[in-house]
Amino acid sequence: MSTDTTYPPSPAQVATGLSWSGYLLGFALGGFFDGILLHQVLQWHHLLSAVESSAVQDIRVQILADGLFHAAMYLVAAGGLWLLWRSRRRFAEAGADRLLAVNALIGFGVWHIIDGVLSHWILGIHRIRMDSANPLLWDLLWFVVFGVAVVAAGWRLRRGGGAGGGGRLAPVAVTPIVLTLAVLVAGPVAALPPPGVTTVMVLFQPGTTATDVFAAVAAVDGRTVWQDPSGQLWAIDLGEGGSAAALYRHGALLVSNTLLPTGCLDWFRT
Repeated sequence: MSTDTTYPPSPAQVATGLSWSGYLLGFALGGFFDGILLHQVLQWHHLLSAVESSAVQDIRVQILADGLFHAAMYLVAAGGLWLLWRSRRRFAEAGADRLLAVNALIGFGVWHIIDGVLSHWILGIHRIRMDSANPLLWDLLWFVVFGVAVVAAGWRLRRGGGAGGGGRLAPVAVTPIVLTLAVLVAGPVAALPPPGVTTVMVLFQPGTTATDVFAAVAAVDGRTVWQDPSGQLWAIDLGEGGSAAALYRHGALLVSNTLLPTGCLDWFRT
């Protein structure tokens, strides 16, 4: 007689999982959107740009904080994908596509509401535009357009259609596929530089000498652009087709515009 006591999730667990997978995936996409647009493309702020401590203003700490931010979004996205997989039996049910889509929309807006209230106004660790003469205007604009308006739209769509609206869906639902692809694409894109930018900031291990750095630069066919007085942080131009990831094999702890969590985890091992 089998003694296996592993049971599939109950219908209630599946329903809850489908709802929360939408919230978490939307929340993660909100974070990736913030990181891609504001941290990297527009470069309006880092996560800790408004913290006045001289230690925190060290660019190495700023880069580390941005990397940890992206790592946290990867974890949220992974949780959402796991719940989505556990709820896959509901994909063909009537209204499942709509429920997942509107919950993702709400999660996306909630990210911007929490970021606005917590990061901008309570903790004050950054503002949307650090270089603006009126940062509150930009904070409110982002809060309303990407936060309140998006949550309101998702809530209205959910109340308008309900879980049973929209008729019977095809066996392969569209929204789970779209959300999964969006997260899988947005995560790596959040770690890429803007088009045409070939310069990366590289934080090397303590004790790395200039000779070691030049050897690393030569190994990736790059050139040095700048270094800080400590000799640990360098700006390196990789040129067209240069491999930033290869710098990790030559003493780099963290390379901006790559998959950042690797470097962040390496930081704690030193």
